[in-house]
Amino acid sequence: MKLKKSLPLFAGVALTLLGTPLPAAVSEADAARLGKDLTPMGAIRAGNSDGTIPAWDGGITTPPADYKPGDHHPDPFASDQILYTINAQNKDQYKDKLTAGHLAMFDTYPDSFKLNVYPSRRSAAFPQRIYDATLVNATKAKLVADGNGVSDAIIGIPFPIPSSGGEVIWNHLLRYRGENVGRWIAQAVPTRSGKYTLVKFEDEFDMLYSKPGAKFEDLNNVIVYFKQKVIAPARLAGFILLAHETLNQVTQPRAAWTYNTGQRRVRRAPNVAYDNPGTASDGMRTSDQFDMFNGAPDRYNWKLVGRKEMIVPYNAYKLHSDEVQYKDILTPKHINPDLARYELHRVWVVDATLREGTSHIYSRRTFYIDEDSWQILAVDQYDRRGNLWRVSEGFPINYYDVPTLWTTLEVHTDLQAGRYLVIGLDNESRMYDFNLKRTAKDYTPAALRREGLR
Repeated sequence: MKLKKSLPLFAGVALTLLGTPLPAAVSEADAARLGKDLTPMGAIRAGNSDGTIPAWDGGITTPPADYKPGDHHPDPFASDQILYTINAQNKDQYKDKLTAGHLAMFDTYPDSFKLNVYPSRRSAAFPQRIYDATLVNATKAKLVADGNGVSDAIIGIPFPIPSSGGEVIWNHLLRYRGENVGRWIAQAVPTRSGKYTLVKFEDEFDMLYSKPGAKFEDLNNVIVYFKQKVIAPARLAGFILLAHETLNQVTQPRAAWTYNTGQRRVRRAPNVAYDNPGTASDGMRTSDQFDMFNGAPDRYNWKLVGRKEMIVPYNAYKLHSDEVQYKDILTPKHINPDLARYELHRVWVVDATLREGTSHIYSRRTFYIDEDSWQILAVDQYDRRGNLWRVSEGFPINYYDVPTLWTTLEVHTDLQAGRYLVIGLDNESRMYDFNLKRTAKDYTPAALRREGLR
């Protein structure tokens, strides 16, 4: 099966990150637009001309009255009704607002795949200190090392008024997702008939870059400590991954270690990167597909295509609800489309093509990044022949107890294999803990060894 798709032509800028990157800092006059005609994160504050995208009014900054800490987050938009449904029969009416991946999903699964489109709710919100830091970063931050690192940025988004694709990707990599976070999630790779085995993870994030009072000069080039422990099934339980994510990935690549219960040893893991298979993924996602994209950007040229109105996953509270079971989500061919919510939003479109002299299983990737949060919402991934291969979707919610906008579920569909992978299932587990108590000493190889031996 060949699924060859070309990227539509967009109005807007088309800038490529090649060779020596251009200075990214904007003028004081441009930065002064943040919090005025632009939101504090750099989005267009106003709605669109026909009113189908509303103005940003601050997002959700306080939890609903019925929310209690530790709850799965109640849907603040539960009363919203479906505006229209897109399917294989009417997709051409909406094709200018659909990703190449969604169009291919209609072609591949014409009888079952659909998009239920709801009113657009610009729910994204972040703490005031993130907005304040973003304003400071706007006139100081710059790309370094041929776009593979960032300097002179801390806490907030480094490039709220971007001029290149590399800047947009770094905004995603450095976006705010809390400070110390623990989560308990599951991953599944259903067969074509819908059978699956749950792989359960216990994840921890120590977001050094985002912490109150953080200083660029004190980071020592490390932006995140990440630890992932497999807790089920029994044959995989006890495997632990530890990673130190870096800000300049040329001077210091990501450092990673694994603990394997069979060997009872901690080993360096340089292969936890790029297109090596993700943990227990059955080869259905790469390491750098985790969190929609992570790690070093050095294998791609990043072109900023422009800003465009697109129908994308958003406010996915049904997929997050503890009133829904995993079996309700994990249906054959693709997730249950009746539980997915799509909205019209403005996104930044970035086209990444493989750099000469490098390798990756994806020759090209097109990213669709939310203008309000810098969260990647969708990705089209092409094989080495230029055929559309895998379609990724990030389903976000506003974790309004923080607040932050982050995915509750990631879905990666392999059009050629006829299968898909989901990661982030949390409906039947405890809720994220955004107040995890950890220190840097908990994220060392020695700590990994002690935890593995317990």
